[in-house]
Amino acid sequence: MTPPQTSNGTFTPAQLGTIALIGWSGEHPDGTQDVAFLLVYSLGDGAEGPAVGEAALRVALSRSGLPVEAGPVYAAETPGLPVKLLVQAGQAVLTLPHFTAQYTAPPEWLAAAEGRGEVHTMFATRPWPQGAPGRPVSEEALRSFAGDPEVIMTSAHCVLPVRSLG
Repeated sequence: MTPPQTSNGTFTPAQLGTIALIGWSGEHPDGTQDVAFLLVYSLGDGAEGPAVGEAALRVALSRSGLPVEAGPVYAAETPGLPVKLLVQAGQAVLTLPHFTAQYTAPPEWLAAAEGRGEVHTMFATRPWPQGAPGRPVSEEALRSFAGDPEVIMTSAHCVLPVRSLG
């Protein structure tokens, strides 16, 4: 087996594995109401396993201007940031240079995203195979993963403006 090339900043899309999105709306830790949140994560099913996938995702995020283990990046204040969120027809489409992922959003998430004009996004580097698309995820399971201090600290965070085609 060839050693992973993520240590020198190279990776393959196959190493990333399946990238998934899940969203919710609610209260921000600062007390702000009706905030849209989006969690971006890998299932850990990449070609060389979850550890290589985690390292590959760190490289992809870094190349996209999203530092891991740092404060949030405000995309509206960061010209040239190659991270975009399009919300249209009940879908949220997240685009980065190395991957694109889509999320079918519930009405309450869409209302919060469009009402505030922004989405608080957490890019978890830790894989979450339990969050596979098409499988129901309980609120408790989502809270357990997304609220885990280790997951939060090893993630990249970005506040993305909501864009639409209209």
